[in-house]
Amino acid sequence: MTYAEIGEMQRANHRYLKHAMTLPLLDPETELELARRWRNKGDEDALHGLTTAYMRLVISIATRFRNYGLPYGDLVQEGNVGLMQAAARFEPDREVRFSTYASWWIRAAIQDYILRNWSIVRTGTTAAHKSLFFNLRRLRALIGNGTRQNLDAADRLFIARKLGVNVADVETMEARLSAGDRSLNAAIAESGGEDITTEWLDLLPCDRPLPEDEVIEHRDQDRRLRWIEEALKSLNARELVIIRERRLQDEPVTLETLGARLGISKERVRQIEHHALKKIKASLLRQVPDPQDAGLIV
Repeated sequence: MTYAEIGEMQRANHRYLKHAMTLPLLDPETELELARRWRNKGDEDALHGLTTAYMRLVISIATRFRNYGLPYGDLVQEGNVGLMQAAARFEPDREVRFSTYASWWIRAAIQDYILRNWSIVRTGTTAAHKSLFFNLRRLRALIGNGTRQNLDAADRLFIARKLGVNVADVETMEARLSAGDRSLNAAIAESGGEDITTEWLDLLPCDRPLPEDEVIEHRDQDRRLRWIEEALKSLNARELVIIRERRLQDEPVTLETLGARLGISKERVRQIEHHALKKIKASLLRQVPDPQDAGLIV
C-alpha cells in the first residue's frame, strides 16, 4: 500500500468517525419502534436507523482495543459486523435496550478478530486462553505496581484465581504473549566457514520414526498377520466364531450373548474359547520359536 493510499484510508476513517459522532441517539420509544418494524416486518429502513444510531457505540468499544497493533479501521469494521449480528438476533419484547444487547456482540466480534489476526499462530483457542489474552497485561500491571518483569509462582496463582483459570493456562499464555512471531526460515548463524546458514527450521526435532524403522515395522506387522491367520486355520468353525467375536472385535461380545446365538451355555462358550486360545498358542509356537522376539504375546 502506497503512502497516498494510506493517507486516503486515514481520511476516510476520519470522515466516518466524524459522521458517526454527529448522529443523534435514540430514545427508548423510538428504538423499540424501529426494532419491532425490523423484527416483525423486515423493514430495512428501520434496520438502518437502528444500527446507524449506535455506530458511536462501535467506535467507543473499538477504541478500547487499539493497543493490540491492528488497524483501527478494521476494528471498527468488525464491530459493525457484531452490530449487525445483534440487530438480526435482537428481540424487542424482552424489554432490554438495544445498546446493552449490542455491546456484547460488538465486543465479541472485535475480540474474535484480534485473536485471529494478532499472531500467525492461533491464540485463545479456549475460553480460559481468551480471558487471559485480554486480561493478563492488566493484571500484570497490578502486581508490584507494574515494576515486575517476570511472574513468579505466587503471581501466576494470583492471576489464575482472579480469572478462574488454571495456573498452567497462565503459564501458556504468558509464554505466547512474551514472544513474537518468528519465521522458521530466519537465519540463526553461519555454520563454520563454509557460508552455510543455519535456520530455526533446522533445529526443530522430528518425532516421526525414521524411514528404515517404518519399513521394518510394516514388514514385521505383515509377518505377524500371516502367523495369526495361519494359527486361526487350526480352529473349527465354532471356535473361530467365538475367537473373532471375543478377541478380534473392538467391543467384545459377551459370553451370554454368544451362548444364546450358538445354542450353548455361557460357561461352555468360555471353555471353547480357552481351548481355542491354547490351539492358537500351539500353532504360533510351531511357526515362531521365540514369540517375544517377534513381538507376539502368547
